[in-house]
Formats: sequence, C-alpha cells, structure tokens
Amino acid sequence: MPHSVRLPPGVSVRAQGLYDPRDEHDACGLGFVVDLKGGPSHRTVEMGLEILRRLAHRGAAGCDPCTGDGAGILVQIPHKYFERVLDREGKELPLAGDYGVAQCFLSRDEAKRQLQMKTLSDIVRYHNQKVIGWRDVPVDIRVVGPMARASMPVMKQLFIARMSDKKAFERTLFMIRKRAGKLCSQKGYGGDFYVGHFTASGEP
Repeated sequence: MPHSVRLPPGVSVRAQGLYDPRDEHDACGLGFVVDLKGGPSHRTVEMGLEILRRLAHRGAAGCDPCTGDGAGILVQIPHKYFERVLDREGKELPLAGDYGVAQCFLSRDEAKRQLQMKTLSDIVRYHNQKVIGWRDVPVDIRVVGPMARASMPVMKQLFIARMSDKKAFERTLFMIRKRAGKLCSQKGYGGDFYVGHFTASGEP
C-alpha cells in the first residue's frame, strides 16, 4: 500500500507547477521494458523476467517465500508459437489478427470446470464468434509455493476465431468476458472462475 514519505530533518520541498510534495509516496516496485519499434522479441521477454527477479518486494514474500502476489509480464500474443502448439493438437489457427485468446482461471473441481468452460464457449457462439478450442497452460508445479499450490486454479486458454468486423472484435471479446463472469455467478459456479485477459491477436 502507498504511504506518505517523511523527508529527512532539514530537507524541504516546495510545490511547483503541477508538482505537490504532499502527493509523494512509496509503493511496490515497477519496471518497464519496451521495444520502441513495436516488434515482438524474446530478448524483451528475458529483460522483463529479469526485472521481476530484481523486484523481490513486488513478490510480497512472506512466511512462504515461494508464494508471491501474482506479479507478471504482459506480452504480445505469440502467434507463431501458438500456431505450432495448436497444430500438434490438430487445431488450425486463423491468420494473426483474426482470432482472440482468453486466459482462463477455472475451478479445480472437474464438474464445475466443465460447466464454466461450456458457459464461456456457449457465450462465444451467442456473440456469433467461432470456438477454435481449448489449450492447457503448462505449469511447473515445482516452483509454486505451498500456499499458492493449495488454491491454484486450473489454467486454460480459449482460442476464438473472429467472425465479425475487426474494429468490433475487441469490443465483442470484452462483452463475452463480462457476460460469462456474470452468468457463471448467477448459476452458482462463478466463485472460482475468472478470465484474466482476453484479447485479439495482433496483425501479422
């Protein structure tokens, strides 16, 4: 939580322009790595992971030092990688820019999980988009702390083919996400259902 900073004795800072020292506070660490040309690069991912390693406080380590607060990185959709992975599963992806990916956190209970997945898939079809299929997200359980492991959800990705105008697709994905969360809650199995990120793939 942010908190006010107390300046050392004898040190004073005066308000100037839009700056007001009363707005100063400390907070958890934050870092940015950006490719100014906008191109996808594994090097950028490596540098982002290095920032996470150096921001120990951002991990909020406590009595279980292997369990953090969910710090992570946001990257572009790796189209070529997904294309290879889904091809091995017999699923064909459209061109980059013509599909979306939902990062889903689902119930550990098999019956509830199937209901959650069916609800989300049905809502995708309700919005006239096409379900390509689900993918299990690989997890290295060895690095997950005992506290996190006790409540760790099942993680899957849902791939959706764009069947509408490109400009409206992002908005449609947003509506699918909101409608799915609301419907799962109404039906009583939304407590451990969450779509963390739902976005369209970038242009080729």
